[in-house]
Amino acid sequence: MRVSVFRKAHFNAAHRLHNPEWSDEKNKAVFGLCNNPNYHGHNYELEVKVTGEVDPDTGYLIDLKDLKELIRTQIEERFDHKNLNLDTEEFKNLNPTAEHICYVIWKILDHHLDDKYEVGVRLYETPRNYVEYPAS
Repeated sequence: MRVSVFRKAHFNAAHRLHNPEWSDEKNKAVFGLCNNPNYHGHNYELEVKVTGEVDPDTGYLIDLKDLKELIRTQIEERFDHKNLNLDTEEFKNLNPTAEHICYVIWKILDHHLDDKYEVGVRLYETPRNYVEYPAS
């Protein structure tokens, strides 16, 4: 039996959208308020989707306690209350757009989960704006 399970999480982080190859004027024109040199923050809402076959012995696809702990240690502790541009290795040289943040989270989780699982990530930057990877 193939199913998907979901786990929600939350983290707060600051960032600045900026391309160092561009002039200040072009950065302001493209990124607007998100290019604030003093950064700005979001209350990110995260949904992680894990898909696969249910284990006939446990009746679980994945133990949700294990998924909760993985998200806490690998995502929330890594990004919560951080300046993504300054405090994280992942975004030292990668513009921390919602698209990039979502993909980085997916890559981290996919690396830590068994290959028998398919992982999907949906990241809400605001209640009205979200991205997901892989795209459905």
